[in-house]
Amino acid sequence: MLLNPKIYEINTRVWITQFEKETTLSKIPEKIFERLVDMGLDVVWMMGVWRTCPEIIEKCCFTPDLISSYNKGLPDWKKDDVIGSPFAIDDYVMNPAFGNISELKSFKKKLNDLGLKLILDFIPNHFNAESKLIKSNPEIFLKGDKELLSIDPHTFYEVDFLPGKIFAHGRDPLFPAWTDTIQVNYFSEEAREFMINKLLQLTEFCDGLRCDMAMLQLNNVFENTWLGVINKLNYKKPTDEFWKIAIEKVKLKSPNFIFIAEAYWDLEWELQQLGFDFTYDKKLTDRLSSYDISGIKAHLHADSQFQNKSVRFLENHDEIRAIEKFGKNESLAASIIISTIQGMKLYYDGQFEGKKNKLPVQLGRCPKEKILESVEKHYTKLFSIIKSEIFKKGNWKIVDPIPASDENFSFENILAWEWKLNEGRRLVVINYSESTSQCRLKIDLKTLEKDIKLFDLFNDVEYSRSVEEIKSIGLFIELRGFHSHIFSYTD
Repeated sequence: MLLNPKIYEINTRVWITQFEKETTLSKIPEKIFERLVDMGLDVVWMMGVWRTCPEIIEKCCFTPDLISSYNKGLPDWKKDDVIGSPFAIDDYVMNPAFGNISELKSFKKKLNDLGLKLILDFIPNHFNAESKLIKSNPEIFLKGDKELLSIDPHTFYEVDFLPGKIFAHGRDPLFPAWTDTIQVNYFSEEAREFMINKLLQLTEFCDGLRCDMAMLQLNNVFENTWLGVINKLNYKKPTDEFWKIAIEKVKLKSPNFIFIAEAYWDLEWELQQLGFDFTYDKKLTDRLSSYDISGIKAHLHADSQFQNKSVRFLENHDEIRAIEKFGKNESLAASIIISTIQGMKLYYDGQFEGKKNKLPVQLGRCPKEKILESVEKHYTKLFSIIKSEIFKKGNWKIVDPIPASDENFSFENILAWEWKLNEGRRLVVINYSESTSQCRLKIDLKTLEKDIKLFDLFNDVEYSRSVEEIKSIGLFIELRGFHSHIFSYTD
């Protein structure tokens, strides 16, 4: 298993337009990925490489809510900019704009030779509502009937090229159905076998998969989502979980294959137990964006096994950009938090440059944005620090701040943790509030020296502090709002 890896997400269909026309994956300049390696990234997630069905765009991609999102994300958008959702795929076949499957294999090898792993999308819940698989493999999809269609025509539909055949659109139980998709039936053995075979095939083209909405395939979730259909059409609930069977079979073939789950609803631990290597940690993102410092501390006191398998992020293609959501200084402080704790760290293309625009995934063009030099400088400095092996292979431990004096209450604003590897130490301290705050930190020191040198890697300042004072009452810290230290020292 990868230890504390850093993953970089790219919206492939938009990102590739920066190059010359007809640039396929294999023709992307190698220097682009060499830069990511130099920064210390480990994994690249090329989001949206699979073939979609353009004919669905006119039917499903101009609803009032989507048009509103286009107006906000790309004010000068034109109809040709709407290219459909990358999560409503025809099949696991390359989008011809990016090349063919053999080029994908070559692209994977190029990344692997540079030291990067390649992650692609797996969309287990559904395919495109006009996928060719509906004709070749209708048995894998969730069927409906005329009565269900008449009661709920938004969720059920009759396939144009199969008159009389009614199926369900894919959905999440908390939202209306996605009308550009067709639901896979996870209470069908044929569907499970089909999807497992797809997973086995995909091991040839990538090092792992980010599994979209992975909790929807859990037996209880699927049952609750589709209870009316299940009862009406007499589908039987399986005894085993799909993911347990699927991941075990894939790992038998490819033991190091990486499974990442997009997951919510407090089902992350359950998915980890079923075999997922990493699961989204949206709860931490939400606590960071609401400045819930006590909640953040409680979250980081969770079991290390869970934390090591958590995906920490401030933004991705679904989230509002960090600069917009948090504010600039706040987002930079939050970036130090997620970058220096345990687990996988996910960064989205444009995050390092301070992009503010959240682009709907249905659009194939993004607006031009000015690079924020202060943000770019921040990430350059941060990544030069976290490249160190100690942040990958070291032992992590949270340090609970204590008051600096009897009347010091601002200590609660400060977050702190330590990394240890051999004699090397890193102490990360963040004031996650707008007010100047003070605290003391009790850290274990074995040195017999009178004083210890603490070099702040982030601010390029060296401090000399009394070892006796640190051992007895703790290291004194004072930080302005949303400022940080990353101390390096030996013990």
